[in-house]
Amino acid sequence: MARRDRLDAFGVSALFGVTLLLAFNQIIVKWVNAGLQPVFFAGARSALAILFVGGWLVWRGRPPVLRRDHILPGLLIGTVFAAEFLCLFLALDLTAVSRASVIFYSMPVWFALMAHVALPGERITRLRGIGLALAFGGTALAILSRSGAAGLEGGSLAGDLLALGGALGWAATAMVARASRLRDIGAEMQLFWMVLVSAPILLLAAPLFGPLIRDLEPLHIVGLVFQSSIVVAGGFIGWLWLLSVYPAATVASFSFLTPVLAIFLGWMFLGESVTPSLVASAALVGAGIVLINRR
Repeated sequence: MARRDRLDAFGVSALFGVTLLLAFNQIIVKWVNAGLQPVFFAGARSALAILFVGGWLVWRGRPPVLRRDHILPGLLIGTVFAAEFLCLFLALDLTAVSRASVIFYSMPVWFALMAHVALPGERITRLRGIGLALAFGGTALAILSRSGAAGLEGGSLAGDLLALGGALGWAATAMVARASRLRDIGAEMQLFWMVLVSAPILLLAAPLFGPLIRDLEPLHIVGLVFQSSIVVAGGFIGWLWLLSVYPAATVASFSFLTPVLAIFLGWMFLGESVTPSLVASAALVGAGIVLINRR
């Protein structure tokens, strides 16, 4: 598909579909956590995703090639990716999907701060600074407005902080992808390195977090396969493809929809409370993301 300088009807529909998938993804994680211990689940997902992402690369005529000069940055990006999803999957075990999503999708704040220091041409302008302040305020509001406990908003301080750790890990993953030698190998091969390295790390770490199997049912296995194929190999690659066709800032700005949709899905499927403070947090983070990505 030829490069477009603006969104068309197909682009809007595809972006909304991918965004909805990524929001629904967190519902699936919380659901599968009931059957599989979160860290083991994350490791098993990466292990299966090796097959799906590798198969995609072979189908595209670009089979995975592990070059010697990519080993160190590949190990680094895979390790950070493992830390990101260890934090996120544990967060979704402890706090509400809606809260975790609002905090996790503050990632552009932390990436913009990292890029300001490490990447040429990524300085924080006045407009982006306002966006950073809004998104930071929304994240702080989400963490601090817990109504005293797991109660009204279904949150816990440990879960919220783990979601923040996941956002920092996501930003660090993007930074390694942009600043290391991996920047020239393409996003799909970067994703292959992420799942290849993160799988053994997470599977080896899993026993430290308790029994690997909880109340496992066949549908939990379906959720695991769905995560590995549709979400990782489908959703992530679909998002990267959209970035290659449409303006990056426009595509990135659509990420503000994910926590909004996650709040709605958490209410619809899990009966989570939708409180004014949570809505305000999502609005602040969303507005901040739009300003951060605006050119």
